[in-house]
Order: sequence, then structure tokens, then C-alpha cells
Amino acid sequence: MPSNAVAIIGAGPAGLVTARWLLKHGFQPILYEAADGPGGQWNATSPLSGTWRGMRTNTSRVMTRFSDLDHPKGTPVFPSREEMYAYLEGYAEKFGLMSRIRCRTWVERLQRADGGGWLLRSRRDNMVLTERFARVVVASGRYVAPEVPSVPGLNGFTGALGAAHASQYVGGHAYRCQDVLVAGCSISALEIASDAALSGARSVTVCYRRQRYVLPKLLSGVPTEHVMFTRAAALAGEILPPEALAAGLKAQVLSVAGAPDQVGAMAADDNIFAAGITQSQHFLPLVAEGRIAVRPWIESIDERAVRFADGTQGDFDAILFGTGYRLSLPFLAPEIAATLGLDHKHIDLCDHTFHPELEGLAFAGLYDQVGPLFPVLELQGRWIASAWAGVIPAPSHDALAVGLARGRAQRGGPQSIPMHILALLFAQKAGVEPDLSRWPELERALLFGPLSPVSFRLQGPDSLADAPALTAEAAAAFGAIRTPEMNDEQRDLRDLVTGAAASHAA
Repeated sequence: MPSNAVAIIGAGPAGLVTARWLLKHGFQPILYEAADGPGGQWNATSPLSGTWRGMRTNTSRVMTRFSDLDHPKGTPVFPSREEMYAYLEGYAEKFGLMSRIRCRTWVERLQRADGGGWLLRSRRDNMVLTERFARVVVASGRYVAPEVPSVPGLNGFTGALGAAHASQYVGGHAYRCQDVLVAGCSISALEIASDAALSGARSVTVCYRRQRYVLPKLLSGVPTEHVMFTRAAALAGEILPPEALAAGLKAQVLSVAGAPDQVGAMAADDNIFAAGITQSQHFLPLVAEGRIAVRPWIESIDERAVRFADGTQGDFDAILFGTGYRLSLPFLAPEIAATLGLDHKHIDLCDHTFHPELEGLAFAGLYDQVGPLFPVLELQGRWIASAWAGVIPAPSHDALAVGLARGRAQRGGPQSIPMHILALLFAQKAGVEPDLSRWPELERALLFGPLSPVSFRLQGPDSLADAPALTAEAAAAFGAIRTPEMNDEQRDLRDLVTGAAASHAA
């Protein structure tokens, strides 16, 4: 292989955007993709896709795109699965990536090569190929290995439609006139329950161990992530004590969405960080209308009968487990997996990307997301490409070791990471976090508007001449921020986070 060749495992959003920036900086990426085309989860024909017919994004088109390709005119606020697949295919075509994707190719093994670099063994049909690379990016996805918990009697469930993981959900049409149980309180669980109820299921029940606070997809006509996942919120999180931050976040959530128990769901923990946040446009209204029932977790199953922890019981035709995914990287050689401390939930990395003992190996998109993902993937891909190309200083071994220790210390904490936190982290690492003092006319948009991908093209490597206008346009897209003037509350928060913003710019 040429010395500038880079293997990328996976041609989903993370793999594609990383390949685009590697190519921009002089590398020759080769993408290994198990499906028949790019797109990852958004490719309905992929054997690893957990999407379903009728599924739409949870984040707006402004935040579910990359910085240098917009969605076609007329795309709805929340694009469909098919529109997202077309977008990613168009992105691959625009940047010359299609010819670099080896489709229907499974990576079977990644191991160290004698003398340095990496050996990658792949299989397509009956042909096995082993190649050597100086650099490899693992972008195979966080949501590919469904997790189904152990439940007494589950194997004996006799409902007509059986029990399955949410990744096997094909759409509400399959559950019309059926009694459906959805287990879990994640976004996918609540969206599937809502879809089944709106598609004509006879009854829908949702059960879970922990009630999360539930945000809708729109707040007064503005996509939720434009309001909640902002730079100001991320910077405030760096300087406020946890209890103050939790109280402020809870007050904000209650003001726009209310408490779940107000409408018949269970009561959430008073500490919003302990409870967690999920999202669904229709779940709480459907609970309020009695079209979705809520129960605590499953105690046992006896044929069609499911008994819940509160002693209630119901008969069901189908059970769908929206209970998440294991972290699965089965192609990593055992010694690499051991170095990474890899298990079904954790991987030890410096800032989710590099490891000091694994030179030339990077990871992209393997975090459990909360919020808009595409801007974060692009920033991480830009950091990897710029560091390897020498556009910015690569992190030293000592810096990586410090970051690795910091990550290991956080192992026992929450696994889900708010994407606005990661966006600022990767932007700082890539040298593209905008200095607010340089953009006074954009201050309100940058602090209180969406963390749009183009807002990270204002300065630093790969800046765009029209980034200021596009950043303002993204902030004004849904009417939340049309003028540079701030209200009193925003001014107070601006003053509070100015120091944190300055430290990022430095």
C-alpha cells in the first residue's frame, strides 16, 4: 500500500466525513463497508441498519448535515431515512469517495504488523485479502450489536409476533390491531411506541426501569437542539457546579416539556442528571390521551402474559426491546482490545479518538450520543486528518497519556455524552473553535444558536469565506435568532461564560 493510504472501517457518516478530510489533506482513504453501499444506519439494505420505514431524524436538517453540503431545497425539517441515505450518497459522490468504498466487504481482523503499522484482513464473498497500512480509522458504528436484557420467561414468549430488539422494527404497519409492549425509555423505544400507536396498534404499553425527562423535537416551532445544545450551555457546564447546572437544566426542561408524571408517565428522579433526558415528539401526548400505557420493568413472562414489577399484568402479541446496543469491535486482535480496555460499554481512549500506545490508529463516532451527531463527526474527522497531515500539531505521547487517564477516571460515570460538549472539545483540538471576540456580529448566533457545522469553518484550517453568512443563516433558519440583540437573561449568561469562551479560543 502507498505510505499515504489510510484504511477506514465503515462507510457510514463517520467513515465518509473522515475520508473526505483525509483526502483533502493528501491521504488516500480506502473504506471497507459490509453493506452494498455507503450510509451506515441510513442504508436500509445494510445488515446492521436499525432504521425502519417511515423513520425520520431526531435532529433538524441544519444539524444533520456536514459543513460543505446542504440538503436539497424542499427537504423537510426532519429528513426521512431515504432522504438521509440520498444525502450521504451525494456527499460521497461530491468528494470522490464512491470509488474508494469496497462494498460487501467485512473486516475480519485488525492487528499490529511486524515493524510497525497495521495488518487488516478483509473478506468479500470467498476472497480473503490481507493488507498493510500505516494508519487505520475505526468508524464501524456504536449501534450495531443489539442488547437484549435477561428476562425470566422471555424464551417462552408465545405472542404471535414474537419478541425482538428495536433494531428489527420494520414500521407500525406490521403491528396494526396488535397488543404491543415496548421495553425501554431511549429515543428509539419512545419513537417506536409512538409510531406503533399512531399506526393502529390495538394497544401500546411501554415499560422501563428509569423514567427520563422527555423533550419534544420542536419547542415553539424551533428544533430542540437549536435551543438546548448550544455553545452557551456547553460553556456554562464547564464553570457551574453540578448541582447548579442540574437545577438550571431541569428548570429549562420543565418550562418547555413539563414533568412526565403530569400526564400519566412515571415520576423522574429529582436530579435530572440521574434521571437522564430522552426525546420524542409524540410520546407524552399519547400517554396523556391514554393511547400509550406506562409500566415499570418486566418481572417475568409466562407465554403471552407479562407481569410487571408493580404486580400488574398484560397479554401481548409482540415485545420490542429498545434497550440499546453493546459496543462491539470483534475484528480487533485480542491484544489491541486489551490495550483499549474494551468491553461491551467502554473503550479507553484519549478524547474518544487516540491511544498513546496505538500509533497510527484512530477511532471515530464510537460514543453513545445525545443530541446532533453530524457536526461532531465532522469535527472529529477534521481533527484526525489535520493532526496526521501536520496541519496542526499532533498530540504528544504524554498528552495522550494524560487524556487516557482522564477518560479512564470517567468510566463509572454516565455513558451518554451531550454532543455540544463533544463538539467544542473536538473543535478546540482541531484548532477551529471560533474566537467570539473576532465575530461580534455573530456573538448571539454563536452562543445561543445551533452549533451548525459551518460555524466551525469561520477560522482556523479550512475556513470558508461565506461561513459568517451561512452561520447567521443557520441561526435564523427557524426564527429563534433573527437579530444580534440579546435579552437580559442571555446577556447574563453571556457574561458568565465569557471566561470559558476565551479559554477555548486560546
